[in-house]
Amino acid sequence: MLSHPTLDTLHDLGLHGCAAGFKALEADPAAAALSHGEWLAVMLEHEVTYRHQKRFAARAARAKLRHTAVIEEVNYRAVRGLDRTLFRKLATCQWIRDHRHLILCGKTGLGKSWLACALGHQACREDISVLYHRVPRLFAALDLARGDGRYAKLLASLARVDLLILDDWGSPLTPDHRRDLMEIVEDRYGRGSLLITSQVPVDHWHEIIGDPTIADAILDRIIHTAYRIDLSGESLRKPEGGEEQP
Repeated sequence: MLSHPTLDTLHDLGLHGCAAGFKALEADPAAAALSHGEWLAVMLEHEVTYRHQKRFAARAARAKLRHTAVIEEVNYRAVRGLDRTLFRKLATCQWIRDHRHLILCGKTGLGKSWLACALGHQACREDISVLYHRVPRLFAALDLARGDGRYAKLLASLARVDLLILDDWGSPLTPDHRRDLMEIVEDRYGRGSLLITSQVPVDHWHEIIGDPTIADAILDRIIHTAYRIDLSGESLRKPEGGEEQP
């Protein structure tokens, strides 16, 4: 039997999916009826699946999503104003391919972060690069980077991803943070997408940014190409754990 040498050769070539397919075929009595071409097709299908899963795992790890959330578990029955048709459209990820943005607003406990992570997870499935940041921690990291010479490198890492999730934006910006946000938005203009969650309605974002000129420049680059979801209703947090429900 050539099972083991063949498996060793496939693994040596980095064809781990093909090796798994070959092993599965050998263990299946019905596979004896398949032609050589059919065997090859099955093995290649295993390889494609293996590589897709490997890419997904790498993208999901790099995304650093806050919640383990998937779109299949979104609760459309909850009374919070979530448009099922729009959200399913967003789940196709075409808005990311078109370099558009998404704004998720609503008070705490309505699942903004969870929904954002579900869309981020779906983007990883679609072989789209994603990076999640809570805004307060991102600004703190930029402050540190500004002092130790890593500022340009950090901004470049934010600009490289297809979808940048900025979660929990809402505190008034300092002059440095206004410039940080302007750089982030400018780097992504026409080249990448933003998903922003906030407890503050969009109508008050000028006040948060502070400087009218910079606010106009930032919001002009975000709002006019953004889908918007405004959530309302009672908190969905579980009383005992405080976690947002889907």
